[in-house]
Amino acid sequence: MRTLFLGDVMGRAGRAAIRDNLPRLRAEWKLDFVVVNGENASSGAGLTGEHAKVILDAGADCVTLGDHAFDQKDMMSFIESESRIIRPLNFAKQAPGRGHRLFSDARGRKILVLQVLGQVFMKRAFDDPFSAVDAVLRAHPLGGQAQMILVDVHCEATSEKMGMGHFCDGRASLVVGTHTHVPTADAQIMPGGTAFLSDAGMCGDYNSVIGMDKAEPMRRFVTGMGKTRFQPALGEATLSGVYVETDDRTGKATKICMVRQGGRLEQAGP
Repeated sequence: MRTLFLGDVMGRAGRAAIRDNLPRLRAEWKLDFVVVNGENASSGAGLTGEHAKVILDAGADCVTLGDHAFDQKDMMSFIESESRIIRPLNFAKQAPGRGHRLFSDARGRKILVLQVLGQVFMKRAFDDPFSAVDAVLRAHPLGGQAQMILVDVHCEATSEKMGMGHFCDGRASLVVGTHTHVPTADAQIMPGGTAFLSDAGMCGDYNSVIGMDKAEPMRRFVTGMGKTRFQPALGEATLSGVYVETDDRTGKATKICMVRQGGRLEQAGP
């Protein structure tokens, strides 16, 4: 199975890059399943139902969220009617939507997607991510009910993401980090057969400060004082993420490649 995961979509530039490029990549790379993190797609904070439709219509099979899952208030109701959107497993117990779902591709193969929020350096004290993931993976053994399992680890610390990778090794097909908007260079297949990348990066303009127009972040760094709200940068975006091939029988990874398409970063892909 060929799976593409794309990191945090950042504002209008990220949405445009998804809309303009994902259909082509899906055809050229013969993708079976696509997951996109839409955490920052609407003004850099959260996701509206309208913008979720843009990502889904472009070819995403699933959209994951993150700590800003419900910053856009219409997502509270939209997520209940759109089962292709996944919010974090360990969000508030009263949160609408679901933290995992079993999907099917065009050939009927089953793909389990789950997302969890980390605890290290995060502003809110979310529930333990490891026990949350463990419960879902115990109920869905790799190569059994699911031919492919993808875990989106949304957190700050690379150490926590790596810990989750080792925790899931042999139990998931891909563990990939999101949230920091900077792609890491540690794409690998772990000893147990799980593909891993600490952070997928973002789908946004890299002539920025993690996707935000440079002026206001730089003012705050230099002077310690803010003047205006952060605004997403609007230049050409790079689609950043990871491509994975998995064995249908075992669910384990056979290939992993970093993905960078368009924009300023060095280009990469399968």
